Amino acid sequence: MRIRIEDKLVRSIKQREGVVILRSEVASLGSAAQVGRVLAKLVGDGRLVRVSIGVYAKTRRNKFTGQLTPAATFEAIAAETFRKLGIDVAPGRLAREYNAGLTSQIPMDGVVCTGKRRISRKIQVGSRTVKYEI
Repeated sequence: MRIRIEDKLVRSIKQREGVVILRSEVASLGSAAQVGRVLAKLVGDGRLVRVSIGVYAKTRRNKFTGQLTPAATFEAIAAETFRKLGIDVAPGRLAREYNAGLTSQIPMDGVVCTGKRRISRKIQVGSRTVKYEI
């Protein structure tokens, strides 16, 4: 009996630490078309959420609503995505001011400082999107 690629991929995703899954991490489980089809099916089923091109996040069932939601907060998913992609970022200006106690305004936007590096990758979970500043 042969194991289907979908079963291999689901098992691989469940065994991984963290919430973010890169397509490159599961690419060895089948051809590019097969892996793409299975990832699209898992997104359609709600078992994964697409964060960016080639980046997905695990989901879990919300205990209050019973709906499938991302398994971590927007900020945690964005931070793990940047870490896995090897991109160094720092909190945005408003978050730094809040953390230093200079203001009591809690920043609502996901803004990260990229330094001199220019990044055009769109990272989105639901309706929230990461914004970049220099």
